[in-house]
Amino acid sequence: MRADRIKQVRRARRVRRVRKHVFGTPARPRLAVSRSNTNITAQIIDDLAGRTLCSVSSRMADVRSAVGYGGNAKAAAEVGKRLGEKAKSQGIEQVAFDRRGFRYHGRVKALADAAREAGLKF
Repeated sequence: MRADRIKQVRRARRVRRVRKHVFGTPARPRLAVSRSNTNITAQIIDDLAGRTLCSVSSRMADVRSAVGYGGNAKAAAEVGKRLGEKAKSQGIEQVAFDRRGFRYHGRVKALADAAREAGLKF
């Protein structure tokens, strides 16, 4: 197997292992983070109802105009801040953090810290 394929398989295993334990309920929905080389996306999900309650991405026009490039920690922090504000306006205060197999480091950490500063608890 090629090295890049091995990385994908290992990350998929981590995602499955974590998702057995991290579950979003109406009282405490799941905050899922997806990251690529050029963008970052975060969404708050109620797994019981099977629906996304709110989401923010670095591809959104207002975020892109504020930060420019979407693949850095500055963009991740802006996404986290806007997601926290959006969640608070919908009455969501507590979430379960799901980093989707990514390390809690760099952009994922910047997003989480900004969401906490905006008022989300996890």
